[in-house]
Amino acid sequence: MKRKSLFILAFLLLCGSMETWGASPGYKDTIVVARDGTGDYRTLTEAFEHCRAYMDYTVHILVKKGFYKEKVIVPSWLENIVIEGEDVENTIINYDDHANINNMGTFRTYTLRVDGNAITFRNITIENSAPQMGQAVALHTEGDRLVFIGCRILGNQDTVFTGHGGARLYFSNCYIEGTTDFIFGPATAWFENCTIHCKRDSYITAASTPADVKYGYVFNKCRVTYASNVTNVKLGRPWRDYAYTLFINCDLGELIAPVGWVSWNVPHPEQTVRYAEYGCTGSSARTEDRVSWARQLSKKEASEITLEKVLLGWNPLAKELTNK
Repeated sequence: MKRKSLFILAFLLLCGSMETWGASPGYKDTIVVARDGTGDYRTLTEAFEHCRAYMDYTVHILVKKGFYKEKVIVPSWLENIVIEGEDVENTIINYDDHANINNMGTFRTYTLRVDGNAITFRNITIENSAPQMGQAVALHTEGDRLVFIGCRILGNQDTVFTGHGGARLYFSNCYIEGTTDFIFGPATAWFENCTIHCKRDSYITAASTPADVKYGYVFNKCRVTYASNVTNVKLGRPWRDYAYTLFINCDLGELIAPVGWVSWNVPHPEQTVRYAEYGCTGSSARTEDRVSWARQLSKKEASEITLEKVLLGWNPLAKELTNK
């Protein structure tokens, strides 16, 4: 049996083993997308158009290897969907808009925009391949309880926009790359065992956590890596006054600037900004020259930073989609 046939068979068996209520008449609970025309649909957009609104069962979308050149929106009326690529390096959603095309602005440049809730992406590359001519978002999220597992998210400036303050996101074993502020926005996001790759001397994060939201970005057991031309990177700068970013048990490598963080336009960061580190390794983890308003957590404080607390009771590991 050919490798693709084995993959599809394994995927269908996995779908059958997961808890679902079953699709309504006229709707499928397993969909195959194939650019070469061998599946149910040739594009993700077509597949989403044929999903039922506000589903109370889980739909599994298998995306076969291919280069999907499209701007994709998962609309707000869709939920409980798993989108799984056949091969992360060869299942690619790509577009190439940037902010300076016809005054497009940052927030229309996305390759993939996820407005629906309880959506999971696995083993897919999400790429904005625009040249370095301005902001160019690869992944734009607005929904709540979104999960990204084993994905590659590729771009330059503003690669990942985590929109909607208070929304909860979970990234596990993902590769995320960019140049400036390439993880930014107001949502609460937990990054577990991810590789964060810096392509230029600039800033990794630009959180804009609302003042009334307790947690913003938590990077746990992540690894920061650098392109060969990079010499000096900052962990973050606050896009808004109450930005929250924590690196805990991460390998920071060798090229984070000793100060660690920059205040940007926040006039009194010591009064509002919530930046911290704990238990990080690599020569960049030295703390003696960090800015005075960034904290080093105590062991007790660090022990209280748990996935369940940060994500307000939602545990994406217990049940990826239907856990409210």
